Amino acid sequence: MAQKLIQTQAQKLQQLQRLSAQQMLQVKLLEMPLTELEDSINAELDDNPALESENPDDMLNENVANDDSPADDEYDNSSDEDAYEAESEKEERKDELDQALESIGKDDQMPDYNTDRYNNQDSADYEEMVYGDTTSFYDKLKEQMDMQPLSDKEKEVMEYLIGSLDDDGLLRKDLDSICDELAIYHNIDVTEKDIEHVLHILQTFDPAGVGGRSLQECLLLQVKRLPRGVLRKTMEEVFTDYFDEFTKKHWDKIKAGLELNDTQVETLQAEIRKLNPKPGASMGETEGRNMQQITPDFIIDTNDDGTITFSLNRGNIPQLTVSPSFTDMIDTYRKHKDKMSRSDKEALLYAKEKVDKAQGFIEAIKQRRHTLIVTMKAIIDIQRQFFLDGDEADLKPMILKDVAERTGLDISTISRVSNVKYAQTKWGTFPLKFFFTDSYTTEDGEEMSTRKIKIALHDIIEKEDKKKPISDDALAKLLKEKGFPIARRTVAKYREQLGIPVARLRK
Repeated sequence: MAQKLIQTQAQKLQQLQRLSAQQMLQVKLLEMPLTELEDSINAELDDNPALESENPDDMLNENVANDDSPADDEYDNSSDEDAYEAESEKEERKDELDQALESIGKDDQMPDYNTDRYNNQDSADYEEMVYGDTTSFYDKLKEQMDMQPLSDKEKEVMEYLIGSLDDDGLLRKDLDSICDELAIYHNIDVTEKDIEHVLHILQTFDPAGVGGRSLQECLLLQVKRLPRGVLRKTMEEVFTDYFDEFTKKHWDKIKAGLELNDTQVETLQAEIRKLNPKPGASMGETEGRNMQQITPDFIIDTNDDGTITFSLNRGNIPQLTVSPSFTDMIDTYRKHKDKMSRSDKEALLYAKEKVDKAQGFIEAIKQRRHTLIVTMKAIIDIQRQFFLDGDEADLKPMILKDVAERTGLDISTISRVSNVKYAQTKWGTFPLKFFFTDSYTTEDGEEMSTRKIKIALHDIIEKEDKKKPISDDALAKLLKEKGFPIARRTVAKYREQLGIPVARLRK
């Protein structure tokens, strides 16, 4: 029996998000850290003759007082240079590799940032910052990008990928999310396959391992640059076929599976320790420090009377104005529009276009400043106790939604403000992500900061008898005695997020 095809018509209501050119500019500027913003403003000044700058030497940091208190002090952080002695490269990389392996599978999302702080606040890892003219990790990758034969669209994708790398130089975002973000916020229409092609080019940049989407891929990228031979082939087999055993340090299984003798295993381990699980942090090694340049976007001051003030670090950003000569030109043409020639009208159109663009850019800069100020005010209001005493345990549960509700801004806007921006405080310089912490609700309905629980957990493990490490069940009981009634599975989760192995591996 033949089937009859019937053509029907149906209406479908679909809501599409389209951002105007001005909104896209505001989003782009908001995502930028200070140093990148300075470059963007200089480029705009060169490109648009209707945009002018006043003398930047006359500009001071704009202080903002919290709780409506006066802000009389002005900061000049040009003389602040903190340098810390680093351990030897070999030992440092060995420790970093061990930490990276022990934290396999941990949640990479906010707010679990830099658990090394729980160890030793006087260590070289506490403030990974250096002020000066050293080229940043981002800039060094951009320099390598400029040497590649890329199309304009590929360059835009590459820049976005570089900006999406975390502090370790790894790409934690999935390509599907990046594809959506490029389409919605930057009006760039590309497929996941297109992004992956550009990512593979990025993965050829120095340092080796940059752009890896996991520790496994990061290490494999480094191994593939080694000379061909038995050693390279064996390392590839370890990371490809025995990666789970490798992360758990089950070298006996690796030895048996690859049929290696003791000498070969020792040689293999020595070569693996030369790999860098954090290629992003290694960009500062040419300056003799395993550090990455950080320029704080906020400077926060806690006074003895409990008043907290903060300022936006203006850096070398000048006061922007629209060129009077262009506005005068438009006024003159308008007064004599009846007598205008074709060339006069073309000149008017050109002048108006440049003036409109300059005004839009100035407005976007103002909007960025306003958004940063209201966001930091909300963060200080919520985390006031930390800014007063510097005790990490006093950080209250705070997620992006909490700040969004206080400011009236979208969660996506708060996320952009919090990304790759830093705050200089009396207690050190921190990424804004540091101030965000999840909450844990007990069976009684009490809300606790996960950060506070993790600090207590770390302290217990730090003081345990290393010959008899404490099990997760016992840790749960000890935490309950300290006022943190959490389940054993939650203890295991937080322990893994802290990069601490199970009891049998802590002997």
